[in-house]
Amino acid sequence: MIRVLLADDEELVRVAVAALLGLEPDIEVVAHAPDGPTAVTATLAHRPDVAVVDLEMPGLDGIAVAAELSRVRPECAVVVLTGHGRPGHLRQALTAGARGFLPKGSPGGALADVIRRVHTGGRYVDPSLAADALTLPACPLTPRELETLRLAEFGAPVAVIARRVHLSTGTVRNHLSAAVQKLGATDRAQAVRVARDNGWL
Repeated sequence: MIRVLLADDEELVRVAVAALLGLEPDIEVVAHAPDGPTAVTATLAHRPDVAVVDLEMPGLDGIAVAAELSRVRPECAVVVLTGHGRPGHLRQALTAGARGFLPKGSPGGALADVIRRVHTGGRYVDPSLAADALTLPACPLTPRELETLRLAEFGAPVAVIARRVHLSTGTVRNHLSAAVQKLGATDRAQAVRVARDNGWL
């Protein structure tokens, strides 16, 4: 039997996916988790072979869960499910150690097939997302612009960012302004969204 953990903040989705997988003769759902931190804790406690995690969850998102499980329990394969996956998310998930990336709108039996594939050491990426990821443009930002934009993501003041990166406040403002302009954004928040959607942050 392939032991599976399901992590999704929507209980209805977890229950429905568990019922679907319960029809498979070789798959057993051994644990549920409503958020990222619980998914990590439950994986350590129940030792599933495969963790199926939602991309967007409280505490830790699916990409962060994949990265943490790669570190603390690398033998557990991670499949990230997403309702609205973007090519940048795919790149981030694979970099974090996920072995599968699947839209929630996939056919009913697809998840079971992906679970079997990753359990035997394979990988699965949704073909349309993979094609989109291959055509993503290169990041137009310099490493310093990316660094300052990453620190600005959570609303840190320019003075705080300047201290963290050992630059003057004027230089930090210039980097942030350049990032906003290069990404065609109207403000820092939109620049962060564009960079994250493209997998640059």
